[in-house]
Amino acid sequence: MKEYQCTADIDGLLAWYDKERRILPWRENPTPYHVWISEIMLQQTRVEAVKAYYARFLAELPDIRALAEVEEDRLLKLWEGLGYYSRARNLKKAALQVMEDCGGRMPASSSALLKLSGIGPYTAAAIASIAFHERIPAIDGNLMRIFSRMTGYGQDVKTDAAKKEAKDWYLGFFPKDRPGDANQALMDLGAMVCVPNGKPACGKCPWAEDCLAHRDGRETFLPVTAPKKARKIQERTILLLRRGEPGRREYAIRKRPDRGLLAGLYEFPGLEETLGEEAVLRRVQEMGYVPLGIHAAGEAKHIFSHMEWHMTGFIIDIAPPADPEEDSRPGTEGAVFFAGVKELEERWSLPSAFSRYMEAVKRAD
Repeated sequence: MKEYQCTADIDGLLAWYDKERRILPWRENPTPYHVWISEIMLQQTRVEAVKAYYARFLAELPDIRALAEVEEDRLLKLWEGLGYYSRARNLKKAALQVMEDCGGRMPASSSALLKLSGIGPYTAAAIASIAFHERIPAIDGNLMRIFSRMTGYGQDVKTDAAKKEAKDWYLGFFPKDRPGDANQALMDLGAMVCVPNGKPACGKCPWAEDCLAHRDGRETFLPVTAPKKARKIQERTILLLRRGEPGRREYAIRKRPDRGLLAGLYEFPGLEETLGEEAVLRRVQEMGYVPLGIHAAGEAKHIFSHMEWHMTGFIIDIAPPADPEEDSRPGTEGAVFFAGVKELEERWSLPSAFSRYMEAVKRAD
């Protein structure tokens, strides 16, 4: 650790935080539940995008008991648009654990919090420090970036060894009286000043005089990370199968498998290739429908962490079934069923990957 010694004025950082901190809804009443929900939502999601989801989520699920009892389809609908839906499922699993094993009260230490589904070292430290005042740094990308620049750490910051170095460094000056504020000050410093992309705003930084990267003009060279692997590209044709009269139209959706990408969510049926109109009509017939007409619904791209979907969509009008009893029912993996636009908006959770086609459906209706 001696190689990475660097002074850091925690009092100066906290004074800066008291003046410059972001006003965020979950900070105004930092109960363990509020901190937990906000921290899970903030994973892989921008702060401004989270605010509305957080308010809507708490309005319907105000406490741990409500979260434990909510039906999965409703939970996923509340989460719709935030992505990484396993986070929502783990919230419910953890809520059930808290109700069954902890008497309905969140564990008060980071070590105990780590036993809950979906809570890793960062989230456990954030909840424990902010809600329970445990003296522990919440090591995330912001804290790793600040550590690297302050100390001149030139190795890959995503390794376990780097995270241990950073934790030890922060513990060297972390306060006993305001550990939660210290973590939130570092979060704000990383989001507002010591930013990840482009040149940081060193002129506004309370730690600029002690920062080795700033002293050496190496702010944009640190932190060091291993190059990302190229994302796989998958071509898809999205089928917006439509039946019924204008104003009462229904669209086909189906539930995705319970494992894998977008597990257990609902989607417009699709084919894993790019097809033109004639080929689409043949496929629709092979699915057992009678196509009556087709028109393009546009192209779209959605980026996941490890792949990209390049999509082409079509609205296909189909004849109603000869026997309405033949319709599949919701909730069965892979089974196609039909729902109106209002029901699609309010009940079934279609991930943001299909937002371009949900908009096309609403316009066409």
